[in-house]
Amino acid sequence: MFKQKVIQDKVALITGGGTGLGLEIAKVNAAGNFIYPADRLPLKGWKSVIDIVLNGSFYCSQIVGREMIKQKYGRIVNILATYAWTGGPGTIHSASAKAGVLAMTRTLAVEWAQYGIRVNAVAPGAFDTVGASQRLWPSEDIKQRLVDEIPLKRFARTQEVSNAVLYLISPYADYINGECLTIDGGAWLGKGIGNMNEVLERFVELREQSRKARQNGD
Repeated sequence: MFKQKVIQDKVALITGGGTGLGLEIAKVNAAGNFIYPADRLPLKGWKSVIDIVLNGSFYCSQIVGREMIKQKYGRIVNILATYAWTGGPGTIHSASAKAGVLAMTRTLAVEWAQYGIRVNAVAPGAFDTVGASQRLWPSEDIKQRLVDEIPLKRFARTQEVSNAVLYLISPYADYINGECLTIDGGAWLGKGIGNMNEVLERFVELREQSRKARQNGD
């Protein structure tokens, strides 16, 4: 189980353990994921991911939020995933947890704005890391299929996500609150009805056939 005391101890280090250093910025990235069909997902696996992602994000936000409320200032950025709103095969546990974090982000943004605290989120696309390769795309053909689904035809880079977080905590984003900035190369767009590139290509093909038929008087 995700231990709240462990979080409290770690936050004590961040805040200076009561030495007056204060806490102004928090990036919350509680994550746990593995691909598994919903009908075969063990209850233990469901509980584990919900506990790590949703409960862990709440514990972190609550503890740092208390410090930020005292000082009347703070910036919190939660890390999400686009399947929090699109859904995705094999992600029932993680998608449900991340959807909860999205709701939490918006709720805290409204509740804590009165204390000068802004709460936002970023939803990165897929990263080509060792952990991701082992758990999410264990073969090159699966990896290539995922890349092909991304309009920009590549995975996200770590620095790109870091830049987004830096933007949200910077003065440039002082009037942005309760938002989720998606950084996935456009991968989630159009997912509701399948591969829109294939649909578009087929549409163009049919339109060209229709044009030629009109020219030939058919």
